Amino acid sequence: MPSLPAADGPPRDPRLGPRAAAVLVFGSSAAVLVVEIVALRLLAPYLGLTLETSTMVIGIALTAIALGSWLGGRIADRVDPHRLIGPALGVSGVVVALTPLLLRTAAEWAPVLLLLVAAATLLVPGALLSAVTPLVTKVRLTSLAETGTVVGRLSGVGTFGAIVGTVLTGFVLVSRLPVSSILIGLGALLVIGSALVGRRARRRRRAVSLALATVAAGGLATGIAPGGCDAETRYHCARIVADPGRDSGRTLLLDGVRHSYVDIDDPAHLEFVYVRALASVVDTAFPEGEPLAAHHLGGGGLTFPRYLAAARPGTRSLVSEIDGGVVRIDREQLGLGRSTGIEVRVEDGRLGLGRLDADSRDLVVGDAFGGVSVPWHLTTVESLTDVRRVLGPGGLYVANLIDHGELAFARAEVATLAEVFPYVALLGDPADTGLDPEAAPDGGNLVVVAADRPLDAHAVQEALDGRRTGWKIATGDALAAWTGDARVLTDDYAPVDQLLQPSPSRTAR
Repeated sequence: MPSLPAADGPPRDPRLGPRAAAVLVFGSSAAVLVVEIVALRLLAPYLGLTLETSTMVIGIALTAIALGSWLGGRIADRVDPHRLIGPALGVSGVVVALTPLLLRTAAEWAPVLLLLVAAATLLVPGALLSAVTPLVTKVRLTSLAETGTVVGRLSGVGTFGAIVGTVLTGFVLVSRLPVSSILIGLGALLVIGSALVGRRARRRRRAVSLALATVAAGGLATGIAPGGCDAETRYHCARIVADPGRDSGRTLLLDGVRHSYVDIDDPAHLEFVYVRALASVVDTAFPEGEPLAAHHLGGGGLTFPRYLAAARPGTRSLVSEIDGGVVRIDREQLGLGRSTGIEVRVEDGRLGLGRLDADSRDLVVGDAFGGVSVPWHLTTVESLTDVRRVLGPGGLYVANLIDHGELAFARAEVATLAEVFPYVALLGDPADTGLDPEAAPDGGNLVVVAADRPLDAHAVQEALDGRRTGWKIATGDALAAWTGDARVLTDDYAPVDQLLQPSPSRTAR
């Protein structure tokens, strides 16, 4: 059988010392995780920020790592591995730098190919970069006497690189740079690494030239690619679109979905039907003009906090908005500074809710979304029990939901609310909710209401009609029949992504 040379075998390749080997393994392993995390951000506008999307990306990345490690090891035994390290880094760099262009173009012009393009842009660089470790290991491994030391050291370095790539991307890069810039910069670094492997002066000059060309090509291509953003926040691709019909009207788009409409000069103007439904419920439940203590789970453009500040002077609204970039847009482009009584905290909604005192709020508004899905941890018995804890006597919880098809998620959420609150109501278009016996449910926006006191359904319906929503309210036996045997959601069981049906259109909330 063939075997490795003995301890007195030929010396190691002088072109790749232990430090250079460690840098190559560390950097390539870190790059794989950077690409994986950023790919989630690039795909979210088109596939949604769901468990399925995350699972798919992680699965493809792990497949690439396994494939690259296996093939890299096999090839290293047949070809001089030092000759392959540079090309592996170079090709990876080019693909990584062009990934934003490829994904956004496919999503715009050939959506049926999006998954194929996404798989390719993850598999190709992931496999090539993962092949670097066995290639480098082969170069460094010249004696059976130190096999364990070399393999163990480089495996540890690679794992540490993956950890650093994950932490650096999640905590630093994404919060400070657009995802396209992250990938273009990473591509340039990989191209530089490719050309520097040989350590020749000519290759250094070539490395700089190739890196500059990669940055220029990637930046130019990304600039003309569809799906651009006004700003890339920690969680979203954000854009502000002016309303041609209202000089002060602005729409906030997050990942291509209309999340908020704000009239900067007239906060009483409520464009979206579901916001008019929220206002109808609140205006009916509390005396006209009475100031409230409100807490908002999710901020977006802060349409409803602005409305409360205008309609009920003296209202104190505390908003939990997880995306600091969205808050910055609110301040810089949507006139947040003009509103009084609105405090925004950059925090997770459930954690913010847990910090509130018991019986401290008249109103809690749920309007948090990751893509078009309510974050699952805000839908459960445990989270809604915390909502009830912070509501004072006579307090009200209202929430915006989105569902489609058979409305399995919406039914489960109503069942969950009924587990916590004695009085629950559902508001929506009868044709969308299926409350109209002659229409199959189609879905869209729905509003759920819960309280520890009876709701005046007749007054709410009048308010809905007065705002020309076309919506109806369902309570009592009609709502119980609509809910059926839907399962209650808990922290231990909340398959929100699986219950949600695909939306026929992702252009509006």
